[in-house]
Amino acid sequence: MRLSRFFLPTLKEDPKEAQIVSHRLMLRAGMIQQSSAGIYSWLPMGFRVLKNIERIVREEQDRAGALEILMPTIQPADLWRESGRYDDYGKEMLRITDRHERDMLYGPTNEEQVTDIFRNHVKSYKNLPLNLYHIQWKFRDEVRPRFGIMRGREFLMKDAYSFDLDYEGAKTAYNNMFVAYLKTFARLGLNAIPLRAETGPIGGDLSHEFIVLADTGESEVFYHKDLLAQKTPDRDNYTAEELQEIVDQWTSFYAAADDMHDPEKCDVSSDDLVTRRGIEVGHIFHFGDKYSNAMGATVAGAEGKDVTVSMGSYGIGVSRLVGGIIEASHDDDGIIWPESVAPFKVGLINLKGGDAACDAACDDFYGKLQNAGVDVLYDDTAGRAGEKFAKMDLIGLPWQATIGPRGVKAGVVEVKNRRTGEKQELSVDDALKLLAGKN
Repeated sequence: MRLSRFFLPTLKEDPKEAQIVSHRLMLRAGMIQQSSAGIYSWLPMGFRVLKNIERIVREEQDRAGALEILMPTIQPADLWRESGRYDDYGKEMLRITDRHERDMLYGPTNEEQVTDIFRNHVKSYKNLPLNLYHIQWKFRDEVRPRFGIMRGREFLMKDAYSFDLDYEGAKTAYNNMFVAYLKTFARLGLNAIPLRAETGPIGGDLSHEFIVLADTGESEVFYHKDLLAQKTPDRDNYTAEELQEIVDQWTSFYAAADDMHDPEKCDVSSDDLVTRRGIEVGHIFHFGDKYSNAMGATVAGAEGKDVTVSMGSYGIGVSRLVGGIIEASHDDDGIIWPESVAPFKVGLINLKGGDAACDAACDDFYGKLQNAGVDVLYDDTAGRAGEKFAKMDLIGLPWQATIGPRGVKAGVVEVKNRRTGEKQELSVDDALKLLAGKN
């Protein structure tokens, strides 16, 4: 993509309304624009990152055996009345009435909707286990939306829902999602810590939240220093016993957010206990028959008797992850994207736009990068060199390739690694191999 044809409304100064790093940098990097309090439009740069995160989340859900569906954003209130949550959920739920005076709501979550789908179509234990997921926009009417997309009112979420015949099956489904989450966050370039958590308005008796470590995180996190040294599972298929072993291993280390941390019950020595800030990016729940019992979601068991299914739900904040990654990966100059989610892999800088030799060399290298399958943003504008470098650092592409008059004469390209800051001058062929060979 040529920058001259791309929509990238960057800002030179920090916006006054931005209180945290991710909000400030997303506005400055031209990723989002506020539509109203807690609601944002996603501009091309931000949307590309959002779709990359969504792709990874989807791939790991598919690998874990979940089946993708798509449920509506607007739900009938009667479903929530069946579960008993319509009146209990509070003012965060946006309640609306359609032209026929029917009570509707903008879904903050989908337990009721998916239970209705299940009870209408699944009648036998032979169709279990089943896990259905979708990636859809949600709305929660936060009383004080703040921190940009980190605590907005409208957000993109992956939510999955498991259905099993009994508790043991449900526990295996829970563990399967636990492991899928470890894989997902690792692919996103994040250190995510699972913490035992409160179940909140979702309900249930087993819950873990996944926290990304960031100095600007909203919660204080306490954990054993060896937790981050655990190896992320890398296989596609595990037995129920193997899943339990992995979960037991990861949860054997002390880890708690400030609301669950009890210094008197923490048996970790001060030398081994680490205290950091963290951001919640995922939450998983097992809630048994909370919804299936209330809504009559049963199947015929092996002996022909009706069995109320055991359920769980599993959420990942896809749009929230954009901010979470920035909070965990930035410096004074701007964002530092992991390659897996970067809007472009390489930023190509023409130091002297309008110079025939520079234009020709950059156009040629740009074509070679594209032919090699490298996603590249080519700054072909006539701006000053300092402005171009500052913009590339701000938007945080993993690699920068610079070609100027001196490089043209020497036949070299300067390649910079955004994360390390390391620069090297390479021949065109070697630069191409480096940039095309990285994953």
